[in-house]
Amino acid sequence: MKASLVVCSLLLVACGSKKKTSGEEYVANESKPETGKAVDQIALGEALLKGNDCNTCHHKTNTLIGPSHTDVAKKYEFTEENVKLLAGKIINGGSGVWGKIPMAPHIDVNQSDADAMARYVLSLDGEKEH
Repeated sequence: MKASLVVCSLLLVACGSKKKTSGEEYVANESKPETGKAVDQIALGEALLKGNDCNTCHHKTNTLIGPSHTDVAKKYEFTEENVKLLAGKIINGGSGVWGKIPMAPHIDVNQSDADAMARYVLSLDGEKEH
């Protein structure tokens, strides 16, 4: 009886629900780059993006259902205003900018995580934030 209880417990832990990574968990569980706040936010954004469902519709360099993240970076200047604009689209969804297929909202992503994700995307064309 105890053995089956242990096996069931291990299976529940190993096969638990997919939990999205938040910025707080990233900071607690990952070593952060030591080269400054902007780089930390970009690395955090990359980790958050990989932990979410973004890659279902977007790829770093290739167009899938939505534009590539690099194409988004090329379209938008890397400014605080555009970080907020794209973070809003991550959270609330959007339509019409890249065609007829709308981007689904991600209401479970908080503002600071969406900001970090947007910073990562905007960094992909090599531009620095200004």
